[in-house]
Amino acid sequence: MNFLITFIAFIFVLGITVLVHEFGHFIFAKKAGIYVYEFSIGMGPRIFKFTRKNDETEYSIRALPIGGYVQMAGEEIEVDEKIPEEKRMQSKSWSERLMVMIAGVMMNFLLAIFLLFILSLVNGAPSMDPVISKVSKSSPAYKVGLKKDDKILSINNHKVLNSDDLLLKLQIAGKKESTMVVKHASGNIETLIIKPKKEIVKGESVYRYGFEIESKVDRGLLVSLQYAITKFLSLFYQMLSILFYLITGALSIKNLSGPVGIFSVVGATLKTGLSNLIYLLAYICINVGLINLLPIPAFDGGHVLFLIIEKIKGSPVNPKLENTIHTVFLVLLMILMLYITFNDVLRLF
Repeated sequence: MNFLITFIAFIFVLGITVLVHEFGHFIFAKKAGIYVYEFSIGMGPRIFKFTRKNDETEYSIRALPIGGYVQMAGEEIEVDEKIPEEKRMQSKSWSERLMVMIAGVMMNFLLAIFLLFILSLVNGAPSMDPVISKVSKSSPAYKVGLKKDDKILSINNHKVLNSDDLLLKLQIAGKKESTMVVKHASGNIETLIIKPKKEIVKGESVYRYGFEIESKVDRGLLVSLQYAITKFLSLFYQMLSILFYLITGALSIKNLSGPVGIFSVVGATLKTGLSNLIYLLAYICINVGLINLLPIPAFDGGHVLFLIIEKIKGSPVNPKLENTIHTVFLVLLMILMLYITFNDVLRLF
């Protein structure tokens, strides 16, 4: 029963994320007058489809919940002569094609902000200030002189923007000694050297500093809206930082998760309540949006990159060359996904 509930929640989270993303592409394609062959949620074998009266599009659900797509006339190399030229992607203006490409990302981001706003309206808007609310006795934090109400300004010469940023910087520091600049409640600023204490939790090594961050909650419409936008920007920046750390090697690629890892996270989150599951949905929406913004062929950002190249050179990139590049990168991404999934399975055991 627990597996079934987790599976339903998993399909809900991924399904909503993909549905909203693909709906963005779909609605802007329709608005531009582009012929849409299929709107699909999921990949692989089709398990369900339907059509609407006076609508050329087939609406499908496919077996593998790892994505989705909107198939539009003009994306393929061979020209479909059955489709009037004015309904093909290539016939549309540069700005219309750009909007179709970025609409999925926009919808993911808007949904994330909306969900964060609703959560903060219901549960209150948590403070994001990197202010210490509690210090455990005999902990590394206590020994170096950290106190309640201290505000952490920087770690290892990098400014701390908020509590999310603080947690990420501490994670990157790992077991290493760190230089921490703090502002005491008195107003005095002090530089401290702190090294986390190693503890074994469920057979794994974790490194703890021994302090907790302020969890003050405010309520109100404007406060909730401000929190939703601030939290969105914070998570977006955090994910950008993670990408940077992955590229530089500060974080291992083994820290990434695919569908199997997300399934495990959904199961663990579900046990903590519906609010946290909704928060996870917002988080994944931001993640999917950011990944699709990357200027990598096969992603939406890759298509935008070719549009920018077209704008610079004054003529479209050769469709055959562009499609070949997208295909090669798609294969590489599938190989990466298989590797990530393999690591996810290893973590399960």
